Amino acid sequence: MNLKKIAPDFSTTGQITPEQVKEVAAAGFKSIICARPDQEDAGQPAYAEVAKAAAAAGLQIAHIPVSGMLGEGQIIRFHDAWNSMPKPMLGYCRSGMRAGSLYATL
Repeated sequence: MNLKKIAPDFSTTGQITPEQVKEVAAAGFKSIICARPDQEDAGQPAYAEVAKAAAAAGLQIAHIPVSGMLGEGQIIRFHDAWNSMPKPMLGYCRSGMRAGSLYATL
């Protein structure tokens, strides 16, 4: 993982695997936002696989897939997640950029 701290309670990274979720928890994160659509690239782990690992590690997780420009629905869902999920939060997608874009709407 290549973590990039965006704010005290929010960092981004590229795609994580279910096996890396334990590292996410060990790094102190309490929740995860997945901004990557399923099946975007061959071999990419499905959100459900990462979510199962997150639940096993005691982390909350939400799927807010972004493909192209951010839409109002995605922004609202991110704000709801931000207000209801524990911090610090890790956002991921292919590179971390879309997850960072969601945070930039706060």
